[in-house]
Amino acid sequence: MWWKAILIWFVLMVGAIANGAVRIKLIIPFTGEPIGHVISTALLCVLILVITWAMIGWIGPLTDQQARGIGTVWLLLTLGFEFGAGALISHRTWPEMLADYNVLNGRVWVVVPIITFLAPSWMAKWRGQFP
Repeated sequence: MWWKAILIWFVLMVGAIANGAVRIKLIIPFTGEPIGHVISTALLCVLILVITWAMIGWIGPLTDQQARGIGTVWLLLTLGFEFGAGALISHRTWPEMLADYNVLNGRVWVVVPIITFLAPSWMAKWRGQFP
């Protein structure tokens, strides 16, 4: 089960990277940065939920506890990737990276890690994999 969950996390990351490219190249030029950020965040959340819904049966958690464990692993991998790539590849500072989590400034990115954590449990329940 765990190797399948990690494999699907890589699929989610490819989707997230593609979403970022679409945001930069297509969405922001038409909407501007603040609205583009919100649209991109919403699209990524939907993508995470759809992929999770499609693949959670294959991943195969047998209990909600296992599904929450998958969500926890996905959350940790996501945050590690985001901050690791942000610092090492994009050379962003910690304040720059943390600014995306400041909802008081209209940044809604924090919803993505929350959905990433909740998606396995929600989608497994929705599909009726366990009570």
